[in-house]
Amino acid sequence: MMRAARVAAAPVLPPRHFLDLRDHDAATLRRILDTARAWTVAAHPRPFAGRTLALIFDKPSTRTRVSFEVAMRQLGGDVTVLSGRDMQLGRGETIADTARVLSRYVDAIMLRTDRVAKLDEMAANATVPVINGLTERSHPCQVLADILTFEQHLGPIAGQAVAWVGDANNVARSWVEAAARLGFPIAIASPAELAPPAELCAWAQAAGARLLVTHDPAEAVAGARCVLTDTWVSMADGEAERRHALLAPYQVDAALMARAAPDAVFMHCLPAHRGEEVSAEVIDGPASVVWDEAENRLHVQKAILAWVLGAI
Repeated sequence: MMRAARVAAAPVLPPRHFLDLRDHDAATLRRILDTARAWTVAAHPRPFAGRTLALIFDKPSTRTRVSFEVAMRQLGGDVTVLSGRDMQLGRGETIADTARVLSRYVDAIMLRTDRVAKLDEMAANATVPVINGLTERSHPCQVLADILTFEQHLGPIAGQAVAWVGDANNVARSWVEAAARLGFPIAIASPAELAPPAELCAWAQAAGARLLVTHDPAEAVAGARCVLTDTWVSMADGEAERRHALLAPYQVDAALMARAAPDAVFMHCLPAHRGEEVSAEVIDGPASVVWDEAENRLHVQKAILAWVLGAI
């Protein structure tokens, strides 16, 4: 009696996580950006009928929540929104167990959290894609939206000078990673206490990034085609008075913008504090593209979802 041939099981591919820009090559980032740009001007498919995205928020959110929620629905899928207080995470269940359970219910997970260790543990234990919606280490979704905005206004970013002024925070760190991957120089001006971490600078050097770190905002901004900053005190920061004193010389005002290229754009990931990190005449002036930048979170989020779920 002959035995039936055993059919080999198809190999299970690891999920396509989107955690940090340094994890991806230029071709992958360019595919996401080009898809996002195409979908800003043309109809896009709706490939995710019957698929669900879980949005988990340890930190409050406006742009991240709305952009991801609308993005998944525009792609034909559904969304469930959770916070720590809604879940057993708030009562001691581990991130690993949460990741394993959610992987049985949903097709992708977006986590916005205060500790990168939570994101890493989620990704290590999930069998569906995990997307970094923000950690204290990085904010890759924001920076892809920023780059999309730059290219809409000024053309390809490769070779174009970018300047960051102020705290070298999570957004700045993702900008450095983008510079290494997409081939543009970046200058960061910050006080010594808030400068980019040594690990990031070492990685950037090894990756071939053209990175200038300085304490002089005028030096960083000179000739730049894009000037960026962020709030001086985030939701998790204490010592607001000390940080204001450190960062007062780093306000982006009209005099500083005048040192940039004549057609330079100003960006800020929002929320902004006029009169602190940026003057009202800059953020509300003709160089500001912050509202396009905010809108582009939606378009980039759609492209990231399409990439992690294998639709592009």
